[in-house]
Amino acid sequence: MCSHETEADLDRAGMPVARRSFAALAGAGVLMAALPTRAMAGKPVKGRDVEIATADGTADAYFVAPAEGKHPGVLVWPDIRGLRPSFRQMADRLAGQGYAVLTVNPFYRWQKSPVVDAANDFSDPAVRDRLFGYLKRLTKPLVDIDARSHLAFLDAQAEVDTARKLGTTGYCMGGPMVIYTAALNPDRVGAAASFHGVSLANDKPDSPHLLIPGTGAGYLFAIADNDDKDAPDEKLRLKAVLEPRRQWHEVEVYQGAMHGWCPPDGRAYNEVAAEKAWARMLALFRAELI
Repeated sequence: MCSHETEADLDRAGMPVARRSFAALAGAGVLMAALPTRAMAGKPVKGRDVEIATADGTADAYFVAPAEGKHPGVLVWPDIRGLRPSFRQMADRLAGQGYAVLTVNPFYRWQKSPVVDAANDFSDPAVRDRLFGYLKRLTKPLVDIDARSHLAFLDAQAEVDTARKLGTTGYCMGGPMVIYTAALNPDRVGAAASFHGVSLANDKPDSPHLLIPGTGAGYLFAIADNDDKDAPDEKLRLKAVLEPRRQWHEVEVYQGAMHGWCPPDGRAYNEVAAEKAWARMLALFRAELI
């Protein structure tokens, strides 16, 4: 999972800290170069910074959608490094495929985005300690408060087709959040995708995966190779609750892809694995956001 030990795994794998640092990818043009050339092909999009009122304050977020028409809404929960240029770029890319995308700052209670920048790089242990502290405080009841407000925001946008289901995606710590979101509104959320998600399925009575049977969503769980080695039973527990359901579902360990392989600004970025995961997410959305 995302921790100091994850950074140690990347050190042992020989992945240099500066290879894809925030500073190296801060410019939008560089971010586009970090993604495959074909990545930004699609519909013209329009994006804007937004603020969302919740029961606990005002969350900052980024909303982007195709320039014309109404489209299925998607709520994106970023990894522990939060809302930043790479996730804006990923949101633009998804919008270009015909979705209205809201990417949120899950740490808004304690800090506005970006929570990492050129002066506060994730490679700094003190920065990681601060973010892990935020994560420890971000309990399920708080995620539920936020998800309720974020889903309502999506449904209130002119660009969102409320006749179609909503989707949600989560990276790293966002993995459990997609399950919580789907469980919060099972009739509205039709698809949930987790990429190198953490703490998804354990033997405790409050394990997130136990909520899946009560949801109406299809699921994609794309699991990092080193996360699977740390928790080999997790994929089995996920499959056990998913296989009896009729909805689209997929659980796969991405061999050779380390925790954090999807965002293009991460040390673990793996283009081949990231593109595969992206394609599987689009397959889920095509099947369930109807």
